[in-house]
Amino acid sequence: MATGEKGARATVPALAAQGLTLSWNGVEVVVGDVSLEVGAGEICCLVGRSGCGKTTILHALAGLTTPLAGRVLLHGQDVTGQPGRVSYMLQKDLLLPSRRIIDNVCLPLVVSGMGRAEAHARAEPLFGRFGLAGTQRLWPSELSGGMRQRAAFLRTYLMGTDVTLLDEPFSALDALTRVDMRRWFVGMVGELGLSALVITHDVDEAVFMASRVYVLAGAPSAGEASHVSGEVAVDRAGMSSEEAFELTDEFLIAKRRVMALLG
Repeated sequence: MATGEKGARATVPALAAQGLTLSWNGVEVVVGDVSLEVGAGEICCLVGRSGCGKTTILHALAGLTTPLAGRVLLHGQDVTGQPGRVSYMLQKDLLLPSRRIIDNVCLPLVVSGMGRAEAHARAEPLFGRFGLAGTQRLWPSELSGGMRQRAAFLRTYLMGTDVTLLDEPFSALDALTRVDMRRWFVGMVGELGLSALVITHDVDEAVFMASRVYVLAGAPSAGEASHVSGEVAVDRAGMSSEEAFELTDEFLIAKRRVMALLG
């Protein structure tokens, strides 16, 4: 599971945003002075209402856009405006219907110049680890929503970076599948030694998965630039089973704090 707050902050963060100011058109500020960090081996969540600029922040962290001000640090190195330095999983799985699952998950390797046979050889051993054993030759239409998301996460993992950004990865799933997937995801991040920042509008999901939840407030459509209104640490001290965490007082305390910051 994610490291505790003190452990995460004792070393250089895996990913950090420092004073990011962002715009949709290069003029009007929609996100102002946002700072956050993700420790090595940590899962953090960014929670905010629809339209507050969560995806805009992720685009900047992924190097897809250049901020008006501020910078992005990857393991302490300035990577502002440099795409391809972190893995990025979008809300939709975006599996190509005309390609089998093995070819879908190998796309990052093939695009980077690796031969198809070599890419298959590298990906094949990971199918069982990701709960996808036996699906290699299937088409995307033959997989359930949860299985498609597993395939999308495997494809993201094969991008080869240890920092992953995820944009509401479970929002399209039904409620029960979503619960199962977030438990699976937390376990896989720990097993693979990744660091992850997940954006979501689901407060329960954020509190369940993250060691720290950043709350984004503001309404850019009304002329109020979004900003981080607070950070909530999630206390799992003494927890022996993640299965029961959402029933604990600690879960409810963290959820109340997040809801209060959302306003």
